[in-house]
Amino acid sequence: MPSSSPACASPNFNCSPPPSPAASAPTPTQTLTYNPAMANRPSLPPSLYTEEYFRTACEGFDEFNETQGERLSRRLTAAFEVAAVSPGMTVLDVGCGRGEIVRHCARLGADAYGIDYAPVAVSMSQKAVSHETQAMGKTGVAQADAKVLPFPSDYFDRVLMFDVVEHLYPWELHTAMIEVKRVLRSPDPVSGKPGGLFVIHTAPNVWYDRYAYPFVRLARTLMGEGKKYPANPRLLNVAVNADVHVNEQSGLSLWRACRAAGFAVKKVWLDSPPQNRSENRMLAAARVALFEWPPFRWFFEREVFAVAEKP
Repeated sequence: MPSSSPACASPNFNCSPPPSPAASAPTPTQTLTYNPAMANRPSLPPSLYTEEYFRTACEGFDEFNETQGERLSRRLTAAFEVAAVSPGMTVLDVGCGRGEIVRHCARLGADAYGIDYAPVAVSMSQKAVSHETQAMGKTGVAQADAKVLPFPSDYFDRVLMFDVVEHLYPWELHTAMIEVKRVLRSPDPVSGKPGGLFVIHTAPNVWYDRYAYPFVRLARTLMGEGKKYPANPRLLNVAVNADVHVNEQSGLSLWRACRAAGFAVKKVWLDSPPQNRSENRMLAAARVALFEWPPFRWFFEREVFAVAEKP
């Protein structure tokens, strides 16, 4: 869920210490390393992100509807485990959506903050966090802009951006990443403690949509299942993605975006949800080759993960 907008309400956290206004944030013209024409595209309107969207289309909605964020979906669980949140950390969830990640961070003993630019998301997140009875850390949720984070520099041990990247135009993503780097903790040369980590999950892998999906659709059509696979892969399963996915990534493009923002990229990798399908041996063997062997897996894996460090 994105968290970027031209103008957002002032944060109103219910915890201490309160965030302080960010230093002068870089403007798109100062940080842009992409096609300048992209800077003319305004942020997606927050009105696109309704409660219906979060409860019927946004990743993990089944689990959220059943448990109010008590249980995470497989995909969110995988992304959250990568973050390796531990007691005493300060964690920021950029684009907190329904708030379940903030809730789980606090349960582990971290001071967890969430921001989003959609008022509906802020309301849902605050409600989800209020249901957490085992929270050992402080929590706070506010409406804010990812391009001008309302926090002091060198503040967070972790910044999480789960299923947000694809909702931000390239110039927005670049500016938001520079802000993330600013608020992450700097490395300590005395103790040798490394800088804070930026953990990203985004889907789908744009190389799948561009290059692999046409072959998948053809194969399914030959198997008599073509009606389930529209020509536009964005309309598959969640049609609203055609309106809100404006910057889908490959592993390579996400690596480049992190590097362009000044991060030391530790790892970028691909993954896919388990299929659990009954298939004949030939199809099962083809699936192993396409999803596990390079270079095929670079195109057929659907999810992109990245971990980057503040240098």
